[in-house]
Amino acid sequence: MKTKYQITTFLIAVILLFNSLQVKATNNTAVLDSDKDKIIIYILRNILTRSHYVVKDINDDFSEYVYNEFINGLDPNKRYFTQKDLKDFSKFKYKIDDQLLSEDISFYNLVYSRFESKIKNAKSYYGGLLTHPFKFNKNENIEIDYEKVPFAKNENELIDYWRKQLKLSTLLRIQNKEEKQQEAHKKDSKTKIKSFKELEKESRAEVLKNMDELYLRIEELENDDWFSTFLNSVVGAFDPHTTYMPPNIKERFDQDMSGKLEGIGARLVKKGIFTHVFELVSGGPAWKQGELEAKDIILEVAQGNEEPIDIVGMRLDDAIKFIKGKKGTEVRLTVKKKLDGSTKIISIIRDVVELEETFVKSSIVEKDGKKFGIIDLPKFYISFDDENYRDSAKDMELEIERLKEEGVKGLIIDLRNNGGGSLKTAIEISGLFIDKGPIVQVKYRGQDPIIKEDIDPKVQWEGSVVLLVNEFSASASEIFAAAMQDYGRAVIMGGNQTYGKGTVQSILPINQFAKYDEDLGAIKMTIQKFYRVNGGTTQIEGVYSDIAMPDRYSYMNFGERDLEGALAWDKVKKANYNPANSYKNFADVVSNSKRRIEADSKFSLINEYAKWLKKNQDDTTFSLNYKSFAAENTEQEKESEKFKTVFDYTSNLSFTSPTYELPLLEKDSVLADKRISWHTSLSQDIYVSEALNVLNELKTNSNNTIVKH
Repeated sequence: MKTKYQITTFLIAVILLFNSLQVKATNNTAVLDSDKDKIIIYILRNILTRSHYVVKDINDDFSEYVYNEFINGLDPNKRYFTQKDLKDFSKFKYKIDDQLLSEDISFYNLVYSRFESKIKNAKSYYGGLLTHPFKFNKNENIEIDYEKVPFAKNENELIDYWRKQLKLSTLLRIQNKEEKQQEAHKKDSKTKIKSFKELEKESRAEVLKNMDELYLRIEELENDDWFSTFLNSVVGAFDPHTTYMPPNIKERFDQDMSGKLEGIGARLVKKGIFTHVFELVSGGPAWKQGELEAKDIILEVAQGNEEPIDIVGMRLDDAIKFIKGKKGTEVRLTVKKKLDGSTKIISIIRDVVELEETFVKSSIVEKDGKKFGIIDLPKFYISFDDENYRDSAKDMELEIERLKEEGVKGLIIDLRNNGGGSLKTAIEISGLFIDKGPIVQVKYRGQDPIIKEDIDPKVQWEGSVVLLVNEFSASASEIFAAAMQDYGRAVIMGGNQTYGKGTVQSILPINQFAKYDEDLGAIKMTIQKFYRVNGGTTQIEGVYSDIAMPDRYSYMNFGERDLEGALAWDKVKKANYNPANSYKNFADVVSNSKRRIEADSKFSLINEYAKWLKKNQDDTTFSLNYKSFAAENTEQEKESEKFKTVFDYTSNLSFTSPTYELPLLEKDSVLADKRISWHTSLSQDIYVSEALNVLNELKTNSNNTIVKH
């Protein structure tokens, strides 16, 4: 909760900002009110300089960052711009800061107009190059880490960049076709063996088709899409997690955070000029109605009794706008059916669609005569517009209660790949495992930390807890894991350390600062930094596992520490908290697990595999000579044979759904199939297996500080 001082300061800043905009718009209406892009620039600049966690000068260094980020954002693979283009752009290299201060977008306009013309040239480049076979006996290489590649000196060198990239794509397809052909011939000696010439021609045709589809999607993009790239170059200069979200991205963000949307419950995909149904959301309106199927093609969309609109050739985002809609409204889809090609009109009443994979789910397993529960928490979800709607904290509390009724003796909470979400729910979920006390400290720029506490004395779970994490566990996941570690409430197992995102972002709709009829999107801005109750921030360092287990990411370069412009690690004063003293044998259990992992040949193989992946990640140069490429590929295939069974593992444990879920599975075959798949993967998960070993050994203190209320 913000203090009175913080609220007042923020409101004054907002009022000043709004008043400034009103005055400026009045004095120079032609400059701002008629130009949406400039309005957005003006508002973003003021919000960032007044309220971002980092105080940053908009100066020449800032200008250079934006210059490089925008050009690289448009042309990451060096396919469009030449050094001549850069010479033309470079006159703005140290002037963008001045332009931003006066809402001047000359730099953007110059680069974007040049980019548009380059996009138009691209079809002639790749189309011409893919007309004829490549010279595969030529000795040449390609560097695919494009940060190491300079921009082409001129148009001829640019076309040669295209040639090499297309040649590599063709080579990869030839190699893949040859391998499939050999496998097929082993199974059936009568299988026709195509010549290299035939395979090369097929591969070039496939590359051409893929490029055509790519540029069909690129051509659908509009000025707003590319201007968003520029805006993100600007706001990203403050820190990597500050982003501008255009309206369509903001809508997806809200949907992702809440796990719900209003519509028909179908995932759509664009193929060529057609909108295809990729899959139906289990339990959604389309799924219940029963006529729409995966692979159907939607041709027209009508709202109730209105005339239908043809969506063939329409960009996917625009088509989705017509198909989605408010709960209770009717949409009529003219559909070409996948089975017989017939055309059919399907009427669907829209409703709230819950994205089941967003939500908490649990399973039960028996080991050595004891029942244990495993809870998958994919994200810390919440609905910002409906506080009564389900959220991750309410669902966790309910799921734990259900598992208690099943008689489980310990819990594994799976936070692997959980990228975070709501701070509020992270605090509330932490509170389910302790009596009460501080959970996390948050700090605004230039102010003392604020301690966020669990004030509810109720303890939902008093037993043993293991948290499974990996390098993709971030943000709210790290708050929860850090609190459980600092209180000694859980054993943290997984990768060496979590992602290391220790910053808080706030979503600010741009329209709340200006009167403008059109939706201007929002800014997701870093306003706070997280600190553990022990005083250290989770920024950069993340949370180190009590028991580190080798995985495929062990040596890879990613995480907050590898992001340019990431905020630094620091510490604040320790909060006043009392560790829970939950376990009698914590140190022994951790030591036993480490010995098991070190002695386990499967974990040793995984560690070797991780090193091999790192070596391949660092090797970014490929030969474009067919024989050399094939030899390199054969050598790599030979090396990979050693790791063919690296993740083959079976625990012989049986995972089942809790009792409350069984009637749901009988009614919903799609959900049932998903649960079968999940339970199978759990039984084949070596990390879950070792977590169960730890859980089985843990003994709680009868006199610990967790008291049932």
